Amino acid sequence: MSMNTQRALVCMATALVAGTPVLTQQRPQAQAAAQSPARDWGSSGEIHTFHVQGNVHLVVGAGGNIAVQAGAEGVLFVDTGLAQHADKVLSAVRADLSDKPIRWIVSTHFHADHVGGNETIGKAGSTTQGNPTSIVAHENVLNRMSLPGPGQTPIPTAAWPTSSYVKGTKDFFFNDEPVMVYHARTAHTDGDSVVLFRRSDVVVAGGLYDTTRYPRIDRAGGGGVQGLIDGLNLVLDLAVPKHEQEGGTYVIPGHGRVSDEADVLEYRDMVTIVRDRIADMVSRRQTLAQVTAARPTLDYDRQYGATSGSWTTAMFIEAIYQDLSQSGAGGGVK
Repeated sequence: MSMNTQRALVCMATALVAGTPVLTQQRPQAQAAAQSPARDWGSSGEIHTFHVQGNVHLVVGAGGNIAVQAGAEGVLFVDTGLAQHADKVLSAVRADLSDKPIRWIVSTHFHADHVGGNETIGKAGSTTQGNPTSIVAHENVLNRMSLPGPGQTPIPTAAWPTSSYVKGTKDFFFNDEPVMVYHARTAHTDGDSVVLFRRSDVVVAGGLYDTTRYPRIDRAGGGGVQGLIDGLNLVLDLAVPKHEQEGGTYVIPGHGRVSDEADVLEYRDMVTIVRDRIADMVSRRQTLAQVTAARPTLDYDRQYGATSGSWTTAMFIEAIYQDLSQSGAGGGVK
């Protein structure tokens, strides 16, 4: 095993145990993050920025991961974090990355930890014509933000997408590179977008991929397990690894550390294996209680499992069970 491989594995192991969002490539900032006190910056409001590669940077501490592409033409955000941290995010981007105008925001889905800062960050920028910052998202994100479900807090109009797309893709050119936006149908939600910065060779996966826990399948928001697997396959199609599967295209997850293709492949395989185990039990007409008791995620629980918090192992199992049962997989229990 090469020294580079050993260092990468140590960094990955540190991130998995600590929940620290560090890069798999050993740049000085990544090394500092790996050696820092173990903690999870997820929603702490303690904002940190890291260079990924090319024009793309990672901003953590404001909820969901934020990707920032900065260049001569201005600044582009992919997701904006929680509303209460938006001013801190702006200050960090201005201080560390760029003081140029914010021209674009791309929202990967409608959850508050990814779109909460849209209003504040959008108002801080503008298009080259002086209009409000363009907010790009799939049409389903606009629908869910403009018509929240029962009991959900209305979202300010200024946070809604202003440039929604309906078909499978949208693309534009910014900061000397193509920005490719792909719709992943019925995955984490029904409005997920995957973003490829083609020249920088960075993919932003949004809620499809989460190195800190099992993927959240928001069935009320149109999500489904097969769509999630299809979305992860899309990310794998876009990513190209370097020698021995290390480096190459970097993938920014919705939460957690920056990854490469091999990491996403393992995650995709985990979701597929758990799906197939539950599908087999559904086909034998086992109840949710029986499936949960069988612990179909057991060999992955140490890495992704949770017994408390907003998304637990039991919730993951139930979401897959209900999805497969409703779709009639194997003639399962209704």
